[in-house]
Amino acid sequence: MIDTDKGFTLTREYDATPDEIWRAWTEPAQAAEWWHPSGLHTPMESVSIDARAGGRYAYTMVDDLSGEEHPTGGVYREVSAPERLVFTWGEPDADPDDALLVTVTIADLGELSRMTFDLRGYDGMSGDEFIQDGWESALDALAQHLGQSAVAG
Repeated sequence: MIDTDKGFTLTREYDATPDEIWRAWTEPAQAAEWWHPSGLHTPMESVSIDARAGGRYAYTMVDDLSGEEHPTGGVYREVSAPERLVFTWGEPDADPDDALLVTVTIADLGELSRMTFDLRGYDGMSGDEFIQDGWESALDALAQHLGQSAVAG
């Protein structure tokens, strides 16, 4: 079991509706555009998403320079469109009970939407050049995908 006392939270505000942000998380063509940090890309054909409780998702990030592949995936624990998405994250076929746990919540603020990304099971820190930096970069790519720059909360 993962240690849920370890983790980090990232918050962004986007000039997008909760539905637009939700679709970016749950539609393969959209996810392929941003589900990776800078210096990697995610081929659309590598993305599969079954966004329902108990459903699986998988994608492969590819290093732009070396071509090294990083298969990633998990299981959806909770799917409540367009407010809350809970899923495991790690190796695609790993035991979900041993994988990191991500909770994404989306709140409608009127003109903006606040998205909170919470990862449990790993103590990240900004500048770690690993998991937290990777997700920070991916959330910046999400902002670009949505056609704007994000405001860190």
